Amino acid sequence: MHVRELPVRPVIGILHPGVMGAALGSALKARTGAVIWADAGRTHATAKRAELADLVAVPDVADLARRADMIISICPPHAARDVAGQVAAALDGRDERPLFVDANAVSPETVAAVEQVLGAGTVCDGAIIGPPAWERGQTVFWLSGPGAATVAGLFVDTPFDARVLGDEIGTASGLKACFALQSKALPTVWLAIEEAARRFGVTDALRGELDRTGAGYDAALAAIRGKAGGKAWRWAGEMDEAGDALAAIGVPDGFSRAAAEMYRREPAD
Repeated sequence: MHVRELPVRPVIGILHPGVMGAALGSALKARTGAVIWADAGRTHATAKRAELADLVAVPDVADLARRADMIISICPPHAARDVAGQVAAALDGRDERPLFVDANAVSPETVAAVEQVLGAGTVCDGAIIGPPAWERGQTVFWLSGPGAATVAGLFVDTPFDARVLGDEIGTASGLKACFALQSKALPTVWLAIEEAARRFGVTDALRGELDRTGAGYDAALAAIRGKAGGKAWRWAGEMDEAGDALAAIGVPDGFSRAAAEMYRREPAD
């Protein structure tokens, strides 16, 4: 089992073109023969994003897996293993494999499990830090493991600043887990404070004390809720993965576990 050599203008598969996936696909258009996505089971909103990014629809994941020279998996954290499994099933019996870039916010252990499903040496670990990139200067795409330099080369002069972090899979995902602790776990203390104050019946008194001492109760809550928006359910999964990453290296993981629980308590809208 080995990774096929990328042609000069490779076919890239995106699983799936959410907001970030569409931005990745659009960024790669100039350097590829085609950027494809799997239409089956996706929403109208996904199809519209793919159309606006000028991505080419193929019937399903199996068809995409067979056509692509490289696949980028960018999906909710909890779905990462399932997506890899779908690709593996489509490639069953084939010795030559596309390079599979797991760009999801998952733990190093999850990336290792994805590699076990798809085959040793076929998976590149990726971590995106920043928003969906339509202009350069805001988003870094960290890469480690097999094919990292090759993937980074495809993103030269694109809105995504691709950087090679190392030779081992799990390194990029470890970086993402650490970054997520400060960007997503720390702010959830305000959600816990709000719920505790409500249950103690001291919300107004607490608000007054925090405002008096410069902490800004309402502003802090508005900031975390504005940032999370409708993504709290997805961030809960990311915090679970970050917790797994910390636990695996002997670092207390309670911060991430608590953050995941607070995000799950947030309304879906």
